[in-house]
Amino acid sequence: MLGQDSNDDTEDVSLFDAEEETTNRPKKSKIRHPVASFFHLFFRVSAIVVYLLCELLSSSFIACMVTIILLLSCDFWAVKNVTGRLMVGLRWWNHIDEDGKSHWVFESRKAESRIFWLGLITCPILWVIFAFSALFSFKVKWLAVVIMGVVLQGANLYGYIRCKVGSRKNLTSMATSYLGKQFLRQVSVF
Repeated sequence: MLGQDSNDDTEDVSLFDAEEETTNRPKKSKIRHPVASFFHLFFRVSAIVVYLLCELLSSSFIACMVTIILLLSCDFWAVKNVTGRLMVGLRWWNHIDEDGKSHWVFESRKAESRIFWLGLITCPILWVIFAFSALFSFKVKWLAVVIMGVVLQGANLYGYIRCKVGSRKNLTSMATSYLGKQFLRQVSVF
């Protein structure tokens, strides 16, 4: 289900096209939700900084792990419930009907987005890099913490991409359709 909010007083901003954003706005861009923008980046950047500096600041793995997991959990909640709605007009959740069936709901409306998408895409990529780093440096105890970062931030990224693309389209079927079209183009050339 793709619920559309009737609040259309804000502009629609594309996910990756920065040129489109700059042409629709005046040169002096004021951030509409500075507190939401701050917390959108604060929790995720703090978790990354704590992960990078933890062994220098503390000898307790448990204290480091708990701090990172708490920051990641705060980030997950803030992005899913507050900043996603305010900054880009996207929200997702799971609804269980009377029959006990689980339904994923993806909602979208027009809003602003540059800081939101930058933080949402960049940080999971960093956690994946940290996962490979922990794996190849044989820091197995840190692998669990890094996997939590990948899972929590990856879940938000996946949910918001589904909101942006539209819940009616399955991402797998979209990729398959795209690859099929590319294959047909290559075959028609020969």
